[in-house]
Amino acid sequence: MIEQLPTLPAGIIGFRMRGTVTADDYENVMVPDIEAAFALNRKLRILVHVGEDFIGFAPGAMWDDVKLGFRHITGWERTALVTDVGWLRVVSSMFGFAIPAHFRLFSNAEFDDAVRWVASL
Repeated sequence: MIEQLPTLPAGIIGFRMRGTVTADDYENVMVPDIEAAFALNRKLRILVHVGEDFIGFAPGAMWDDVKLGFRHITGWERTALVTDVGWLRVVSSMFGFAIPAHFRLFSNAEFDDAVRWVASL
């Protein structure tokens, strides 16, 4: 499941991933919200929180994530990933350099720091 984070500062779009994330979650929650934000802004700042209740990705979900990223490859200004999920932290550390934006990884305990970082100029 993906849900929008409602209490972020203006100019930041954020999502929380819980349970099993499906391709439908991307297509029905993330994609419309991100496309609407890109209709208003050239560059986006995004925060994704993958919490302790995250189980994993259903088949096809990761592919939707990749497609969304490439569709707006030059539009990402800052991206923060907040998670304590070990394998996500490893993958993000290994491939964070490939994200076409300023990218930073935070632990769950650093959520407020992640919000401040994504909001900073």
